[in-house]
This record gives sequence, structure tokens and C-alpha cells, in this order.
Amino acid sequence: MLISEFARAADLPVDTIRFYITKGLLKPERSAKGGSNPYQVFRTEDVTAARMIRLQQTLGYSLSEILELNEEYRAGEHSPERTIEVLQLQIARLEERKAALDAALSFLRGKVDWIKAGKPQGAPRLEDYQC
Repeated sequence: MLISEFARAADLPVDTIRFYITKGLLKPERSAKGGSNPYQVFRTEDVTAARMIRLQQTLGYSLSEILELNEEYRAGEHSPERTIEVLQLQIARLEERKAALDAALSFLRGKVDWIKAGKPQGAPRLEDYQC
């Protein structure tokens, strides 16, 4: 598929895809069509890769970390043990983010309850929550 189709399939803006290509995160094949500027042709696997990049960014991975993991995967250096290690790291990062979000939600709910109660003494303090 060409970049516009790929953008729709991956649910990403074309500029984001071009950025990922520039950074080496995505490596589409080159078509013979297009002359001196050949078309970039994406596979279904590239859609999965793009979604994984987005997930990793959401988890707080830097682009260089994502690139390193992608290159490792492309080189065939993804043993079951390494895959488990990477997945467990992603799970740990998600659990950390979940804990921070849960704490933030508790604080905000406490603040709403405090305001509904007419702002009595002892307003919820952010520093009492592990956000």
C-alpha cells in the first residue's frame, strides 16, 4: 500500500509516518515506479509496527529506545526470552502510569467532594497523593 493508504490503515497522519521513516523507525520498501523519487510501499506488518511505535511512545519510550528495539527485532535478535523481557518492561511502565493516574483521579475526586461539601477545613492536598 502507498503512504496515503497506510496512513488510513495505521490511523496516523502522513507527516507522522514521514517522520518515522526519517528517523528509521519505519522502513517501507521502494517501488520501481516513481522514477528518481520511488514510491514507498508499506506492508501489513508495517501497520503493526506503526501501532507499536505509538504504544511505545505512550509508555514513555524515547525514539532512540524504540529504534533500538525495532532494529533488534528486524535483525532477528528477538528470542522468546528477550521478547518476554521487553513485554514485562512495557507492562511495568503501564502499571506505573496506571498508579499515577489512579492517584491523580483520587485527588481530583477528593477535591470535587470537598467543593461540594462547601469547602470545609482540610482541602485535599496534591502532595498527599503519589501522582
